[in-house]
Amino acid sequence: MKIASEQEMLDFGKEFAKKVSPGQVIELLGDVGAGKTTFTRGLAEGLGVKESITSPSFTISKTYALPGGKNLVHYDFYRLPDPGLMSEDLSESIGNPNNIVIIEWADSVANLLPENHIKITISYNEDDTREVTL
Repeated sequence: MKIASEQEMLDFGKEFAKKVSPGQVIELLGDVGAGKTTFTRGLAEGLGVKESITSPSFTISKTYALPGGKNLVHYDFYRLPDPGLMSEDLSESIGNPNNIVIIEWADSVANLLPENHIKITISYNEDDTREVTL
């Protein structure tokens, strides 16, 4: 799917929210600035999150309350090539059936991801659009 603007990425995330349910894990792949956090903002909005969504690059993870006592847990392992104790935190989040877990830069925790996780790749095109592949 070709995405031409930030608004289209947000809209894609909102639309994608209709297809996810608690217990699912989503891995986002793409270079810095590809639109991973923008997608996550749209997804969160589509799921009913009222808070402002920001990249957890420095905090590693952020949890957002969803309606009905569920959570969206957003991880970013970009600055953490060795996840250490965050591996346990991630495992707990993945194991909680009330969570939707979204992970950016998951290379260092790939062994913790369930086989049936959703993988979304966002790549740049020469015409400044993005290509999104599921």
